[in-house]
Amino acid sequence: MKRLAIFASGTGSNAKQLIDYFSGNKDISVALLVSNRKEARALEIARNSNVPAVNFTKEEFYNSSTVIEKLVSEKIDFIVLAGFLIKIPDNILKAYENKIINIHPALLPDFGGKGMYGLNVHKAVIESGKKESGITIHLVNEHYDEGRILYQAKCPVLENDTAEILATRVQELEHRYFPEVVEHFISGKL
Repeated sequence: MKRLAIFASGTGSNAKQLIDYFSGNKDISVALLVSNRKEARALEIARNSNVPAVNFTKEEFYNSSTVIEKLVSEKIDFIVLAGFLIKIPDNILKAYENKIINIHPALLPDFGGKGMYGLNVHKAVIESGKKESGITIHLVNEHYDEGRILYQAKCPVLENDTAEILATRVQELEHRYFPEVVEHFISGKL
């Protein structure tokens, strides 16, 4: 059984998709949800699904071994970022090299990097005049949004789209593909 930790900072819609998808899976389980924000709705979603949930301060992520010790004590095999808004510290990157998966709400390598999350991404896509957007599921390394791409799915950018409308279309792709791609990667099918 492979044990996942989900890292989430916000509302937890992708965390919920992952928790529901792996519920009852005989090979992969969501064993922990970690947040950097104590008010993140993702913590409540995890607890309501009987998934242990903890939050750590940014200070604990960057200047202590508290988070890595928790991951080790919970025997975590893989980390999945589901709307996690701080850069992964080096000690976690080293301990989980090629075992941290992220989803980005655009087609990388375009519209990635520091500050490119949420509506910022969708606004940038619309302002660029691109006719397509989508999702990129990728491995995490020491650079924002530059890890090996595992999967991309596309959707159109329509003439009258606002960032909010495009975000809804992109989120549909996230919910449809993210859990399955995570499963395929962990199972060695990617």
